Amino acid sequence: MPEIARSGSCLCGGVRFRVVGESIRVGLCHCKDCRKTSGSAFHAYAVWPLHAFETSGMTSTYGARSFCPTCGSRVPFVGEDEVEVTIGSLDVAPTEGLVPSYELWIGRRESWLQALPAARQFEHDRIAGDSTAGDETGREPRRRSAQDNSCRT
Repeated sequence: MPEIARSGSCLCGGVRFRVVGESIRVGLCHCKDCRKTSGSAFHAYAVWPLHAFETSGMTSTYGARSFCPTCGSRVPFVGEDEVEVTIGSLDVAPTEGLVPSYELWIGRRESWLQALPAARQFEHDRIAGDSTAGDETGREPRRRSAQDNSCRT
C-alpha cells in the first residue's frame, strides 16, 4: 500500500508544504493562543515527524507560530523533531484519516461546542506518554500555569 502524502499551502501560495506518512497525533486546542492565531473558537492540527516534512517559501515566526509574511496565513510550525500542521491549510478537504484523539484546554471550549466522542479531554496541556495523544514517552510537557491559557500541542 502506498504511503499517504498530503500537501498544503498558505492562502497566496507563497508557502507550500508536503507531509508523508501517518501523523503522530491529531488534536484540537481551545487555548487563548490557538484561538487568537486561528481566529476561531479552536485550532485543529496534526503533528508529523520532522523527517516526513518538506517545504518551500519564506515564513515568519511569532512565538511558536509560523505564518506567511505576504498573506498572513498560518503555516506549519517546525520544531526540533516534529512539525505541527494546521488541518485547514491542507489542500484536500475533508482530511480523510485525520481524526482528533484529544482536546486541550477544554475549560476554554465554547459552551455551544460538544466534546469530541472518544477524544481524550485535557484541562490544559496533554500528558507526556499518553497513548491517546501520541507516543511521547520520556518527553515532558511544557509547564505552564492555568493563567497562561496557551498550549503545548
